[in-house]
Amino acid sequence: MKRAFSSLAVLILAGVSLVSCGGYAAPKGTNSGFGFRAFVSNPLQPTSGGNFAVLNVVDAAKDSNTGLMVNMSGASTFPGLMAVSSNLRNTLVFSSTGNTITVVDNASEAIAQSGTTPIPAIPLLGPTESMLVWIDNATAYVAVPGALVNGHPPGAVELFNFLSGSTSPAAIIPVKGARHLVQSHNGNRILVFSDNPQNPDDAPPECPTAQCITMISPSLLNSEPRSSIASPSFDHPVWGIFSSDDSKAYILNCGPECGGTTASVSVLDFTQTPPAVTATIDVPAATFGILAGNALYVAGTPSGIACPSGTADTACGQLTAIDTVSLAATAPVTITGGYHDHVVMGANGQLFIGASSVCTSCLSIFDTHTSEVVIPSATGAVTAIEPITQRPVVYVCQNGRMRVYDTTTDQLQSLQIVVVGQAIDVKLVDPPGNFN
Repeated sequence: MKRAFSSLAVLILAGVSLVSCGGYAAPKGTNSGFGFRAFVSNPLQPTSGGNFAVLNVVDAAKDSNTGLMVNMSGASTFPGLMAVSSNLRNTLVFSSTGNTITVVDNASEAIAQSGTTPIPAIPLLGPTESMLVWIDNATAYVAVPGALVNGHPPGAVELFNFLSGSTSPAAIIPVKGARHLVQSHNGNRILVFSDNPQNPDDAPPECPTAQCITMISPSLLNSEPRSSIASPSFDHPVWGIFSSDDSKAYILNCGPECGGTTASVSVLDFTQTPPAVTATIDVPAATFGILAGNALYVAGTPSGIACPSGTADTACGQLTAIDTVSLAATAPVTITGGYHDHVVMGANGQLFIGASSVCTSCLSIFDTHTSEVVIPSATGAVTAIEPITQRPVVYVCQNGRMRVYDTTTDQLQSLQIVVVGQAIDVKLVDPPGNFN
């Protein structure tokens, strides 16, 4: 390892002591004066001298651009992917130019400070598309598939205490091709899904004959936090969804869409030692999903599925619902194609499904009550979907534009949020009920 795990364990234990026993509410006096806000990452905000990087501040109670911004210039060159801490105090912003993470203080709507000094941009060992904030609200885990660590194949999970002011990782955990991270609700387990799941060489025990996922146990950072989970049922596993009590995880096997044989969902039981697959349900395709009560919704794009007339694509995807009690799957419904990596439940039981690549009509809206699918006319990659809590609207970033959908009609509402530049990601940064 580049750095001992024990150094990070100290930082994490210190961070846990800072977590409030109660919920965090954004201060009534936020810098902008708005109490229910969303941030929109926008690297191309126009100015008289060209463009500059900002987070646009949106009034999520009234669906309006406040005209106020978090100025990212000098800290983040191309802000895009964001992750918000569970206490809503900070937002981490990844810049694909320079491969850095910038820490924003949500209340002050400015770069976060360590003492009186702004926290500098944190450099990564390469690009990422998956980062999370651990339960201490001070530690970030970042998957970097191309990270070069001496003596190991490319790929690592980098850990940072992002409030310390240090730009050096607290630890670097080699995991070959690490691309996606999924955290259990209690923070005890972090599943790492790799580009090449055939054999993550660095995760003991090795898996020479079966495909694996890697599990990181934060409590073991002072020794060996990695372990491998293998099963003959795994077929290019790409994502996981934990049950509400964290006793199991539903592993999505991409199968043919990722060069494998069979798409499926494997039920991984964590009450066994080591964790074991107890059931596998075949599905047409599986790259992303969501658990809503006892219903597991899984999206993916198999080959040979024709699109409904009027859509811009010739090949479409499938959405399958699985009852997690009976493990029975319903007949799949046709949705837009592409690589699905966004599935979000909006108000009124409206499921928003987005794809970010290899698609033209990249957004579908599925009514979980009637099983009807609406395919909006807007085209282009979907880079973010954010349901607005306690309101019948969902914000979508698609093809660089902000769009506001009404979940009572599954259509764009008449009042739209105008973001000039390029809207990449959108995140709520205040708890519900803080309406102005």
